Amino acid sequence: MRPKKVILCVDDNEQELSILKFLLTTHGYKVVSAATGQEAIGVFPGTQVDLVLASYGLPHMNGGQLVDRLKRIAPQVPMILLGDPQSAGQIHVADAMVAKKNCSPLELLERIKVMSARKRGPRKGAQRLTPITELAAAS
Repeated sequence: MRPKKVILCVDDNEQELSILKFLLTTHGYKVVSAATGQEAIGVFPGTQVDLVLASYGLPHMNGGQLVDRLKRIAPQVPMILLGDPQSAGQIHVADAMVAKKNCSPLELLERIKVMSARKRGPRKGAQRLTPITELAAAS
């Protein structure tokens, strides 16, 4: 049996956090939750997290700032920001941004599945893409 993927969910809204936790645990994920950015930063280093799912509208530190700090600790961990469309125009280092209101649970689960698989690296036998800088140097 494959080990469960661990997802760190960060949301200050208790109701939304419990809904996310229920959705993810019923689909086979292990969920570690945090209500604030500071709490997430405290939990993150001691937990083997496969993906971070953070709300953009966190108090004291927005989701973009949280993702920026977590990416400094572990840049290989995929991170998804759940936000409103008006915050989508702002620059952030998250791997994906999903609008909370326009995303169905199935779409969110599919995005999580794809993003958490990304951490594992390329599949066996998959061709490696050559970076553009190597192509330029070769010509």
